[in-house]
Amino acid sequence: MKLRTSAAAAALALAAALTLTACADDSSGDGATPSASASSSPATEAPEPTKEDVAALESVKVEGEVGKEPKVTFETPLEVSVPTSRVIDEGDGADLAEGMKVTMDTVAYLGTDGSTQGSTWEQKTPQSFILGDANYGVLTEPLAGQKVGARLLVANPVQGQDGSTATMVNVVEITDATKIPTRAEGTAVEPEKGLPTVTLDDSGKPSVTIPDGYEAPKDLVVQPLIKGDGAKVTKDQTITAHYTGWTLDGEQFDSSWDRGTPSSFSLQGVIAGWTDGLAGQTVGSQVLLVIPPDQAYGAQEGHELQKETLVFVVDILDAQ
Repeated sequence: MKLRTSAAAAALALAAALTLTACADDSSGDGATPSASASSSPATEAPEPTKEDVAALESVKVEGEVGKEPKVTFETPLEVSVPTSRVIDEGDGADLAEGMKVTMDTVAYLGTDGSTQGSTWEQKTPQSFILGDANYGVLTEPLAGQKVGARLLVANPVQGQDGSTATMVNVVEITDATKIPTRAEGTAVEPEKGLPTVTLDDSGKPSVTIPDGYEAPKDLVVQPLIKGDGAKVTKDQTITAHYTGWTLDGEQFDSSWDRGTPSSFSLQGVIAGWTDGLAGQTVGSQVLLVIPPDQAYGAQEGHELQKETLVFVVDILDAQ
């Protein structure tokens, strides 16, 4: 079986939260958002697995039928130097394609001693992501050309809070895949006068013009631009969204549109302006947010956007 590594070696480390996204809460206790660190600059291609990495993953034994949590055994300690993956079962369901919302079950083991680090099968909490999302880059290449039902074995070196490095061994099984809209769809809403002006290109990608003399608001500004006809979003959900963010001088610092795929974020793991501004909106909507620093990165000492008022245009494509 061919072993692969992703072109963008995003971390695949499943801990108690069982999440792959690179936008989880930080140590400050303030949520993260799509940030300048996740900008649209091209990712550096990851190195290929070594012969030792390939051999390590080949030595892992995965038993059990698709659809149930597998039994995974390997000799410890197991280590790899770069993200390395192996397709165990190819699946016989629908074809997977970038841009689809893909649902998976997964179980993680610590390569050091083989201990289980979390299981969505056990917790009955399947996870979803957008295939092609850079935050899940370690899964993009091995899932190329696969089908629903595919089962992967992925090993990835991760760094702990104490600076030590260990290998996480994960079995990932794709249980569903659905197409989602590529842009907000619904009824146009006339925005209040004086707000930043949003213009969309033919694909739906937004640009923004900040009015001359526009003063930074003291409170969060939430302006729907398109009203979708989907369900209302709640604060405990994970949304899939296309978005672009600017500072108040009109300088863009982040955009999922530039990366080519929407991203998924828990509204419990983003800045307060996103949580408060998007909860209560409907799926399919496009929302303009103007976020003061105290609801953005104001509490994160040393953050490059700490003192900035941020402007976002967010297309809510899905929520779960």
